[in-house]
Amino acid sequence: MTHIDDARPPGHHTMPTDEQTAAFVAPIGGDDGPIVMLNLNRYRDVAVYADGRDAGGRSGRAVYLDYGIVAQQGLERIGGKVLWATDTSAPLIGCEHDTFDEVLAVWYPSHQAFVDLTSDPAYQEALAHREAALETSALIPCVGESDPTLRTPF
Repeated sequence: MTHIDDARPPGHHTMPTDEQTAAFVAPIGGDDGPIVMLNLNRYRDVAVYADGRDAGGRSGRAVYLDYGIVAQQGLERIGGKVLWATDTSAPLIGCEHDTFDEVLAVWYPSHQAFVDLTSDPAYQEALAHREAALETSALIPCVGESDPTLRTPF
């Protein structure tokens, strides 16, 4: 996985640090069961590419779809699945920095499957769209079920 650019301003979260990546990969070889990655996305009003290419005035959400097409193809190759995706509103509990535009829950059969996806050259290339699109994001690994579903403990 690509790591965060240390030159970015503090609080700008779009890619994992090397330490976060190492901590995530650590379960591989141990308990490598299914995971659900909870994606919290806040989009830029206008996408900005790090390499200076012109986004053509497109919104972050529009550019994220360019990334999403490649990510979806990769998910199909590794046996993953988007379980749920929806727009959000202002937090009921929390503050302004807890505001996101969209939430996605993506199921992976294992940590290794996620690593395989993020190591794919086409996916790596598409990350430029993801970074251009996102003002900030959070990616939270959650314990997944053996089948690609969302469950309740109640």
